Amino acid sequence: MLSERILIIGLGQTGLSCLRYCLQRGLSPVVMDTRAQPPGAEQVPAEIERHFGGLDLAPILAAELVVVSPGLALATPELQQALAAGIEVIGDVELFVRECRAPIVAITGSNGKSTVTTLVGEMAAEAGIEVGVGGNIGTPALDLLRQEAERPLELAVLELSSFQLETTPGLRAGAATVLNISEDHLDRYDSLAHYRDTKLGIYAGAKLAVYNREDDQTRPPSDAAAVSFGLDQTEYGRMQHQGELWLSRFGEPVLPVSALKILGAHNQLNALAAMALADQAGIPLEAQLGVLRRFGGLVHRCQFVAEKKGVRWINDTKATNVGATLASIAGIGESVAGRLWLIAGGQGKGQDFSPLAPLLEHDIAGMVCFGQDRARLLELAANTHEVATLDEAVAWCAAQARTGDWVLLAPACASLDMYPNYQKRGEHFIALVEAL
Repeated sequence: MLSERILIIGLGQTGLSCLRYCLQRGLSPVVMDTRAQPPGAEQVPAEIERHFGGLDLAPILAAELVVVSPGLALATPELQQALAAGIEVIGDVELFVRECRAPIVAITGSNGKSTVTTLVGEMAAEAGIEVGVGGNIGTPALDLLRQEAERPLELAVLELSSFQLETTPGLRAGAATVLNISEDHLDRYDSLAHYRDTKLGIYAGAKLAVYNREDDQTRPPSDAAAVSFGLDQTEYGRMQHQGELWLSRFGEPVLPVSALKILGAHNQLNALAAMALADQAGIPLEAQLGVLRRFGGLVHRCQFVAEKKGVRWINDTKATNVGATLASIAGIGESVAGRLWLIAGGQGKGQDFSPLAPLLEHDIAGMVCFGQDRARLLELAANTHEVATLDEAVAWCAAQARTGDWVLLAPACASLDMYPNYQKRGEHFIALVEAL
């Protein structure tokens, strides 16, 4: 039973979903936010007690249950005091899994989470399964319960960030995957190992762990029931068949790679992961392949924007870490007829940018850098160029590129130094390209 003394920390989309969840159950939580004017404050009913502009310790210690936004680390001193006092501190996803009766497919990783989550959700829908898709993508998890009240969910597919996993101890998914691990959020975690271990928490209690053979850091504990995906023909993989490369399941070819609309080895891995998860969820192969044949990728993720004067412009603003940028370049590399120009920069989140250096030497004609951490990117190679804004970056690339070249926005950085979110950065890029 839900406690009556509930404190919700952090408004915005997730906090408001927690508030609705409580109000629908006849509970009046206290709401708190570090921001003086948090987004969604106008939607809080007048009778609800609120504390804005900081973390007030007295209401925190008066609560029996604290539901905290994923944006606030458990290491925050006030939360540590609550935990020391024996107060339960969880996230909205934990509330969801405690009430959800449908099987859960849980997906995390440094890159590719949204693609795989969307693929599994569309595969389930293709098969006529009543599916809810949410978490770190689109719909807050608790809002899926409202959907369940209208039409009982038969499957929940959740994209989960490391931040959400910190506060979801009771996940116990039907199938769970860590797609890959690369440096990210090292401004929140004290090491890559700490970040990785938080991600690996998704496997706790899962009926089946789905891991990436190409990335040993994704392996579950040795006692877990597990299956893997990778680029050889073991388990979920690839094989030669009828003179071309096919996706395969346990040595059986199921779909030619040429039938995929999403490009690159990283997207082949995403497709294989989705198939493994879908199989565990009971989604028929026919539905899986139908989706894989038509799925063209997500907005802001290796999205073709336009061809201008023979130059192709690609928007991968979602590449907010180095690993995602490397995957993006690898994904389109085989298709680029001419030279590749890279636009990068923003908030580096404490990452090591050095893995980009070999690509600047061999694969990238030039990299234009903007944003807060541009100076660190400029140090990587001589073929870099500094600008102040994305407008200038697009203009510079347009001046350099010629017919057959590609220009890729894959910033390797977060956007919050200059934009509200990565989507706004991508929308600005699209507008600039369309205006060329």
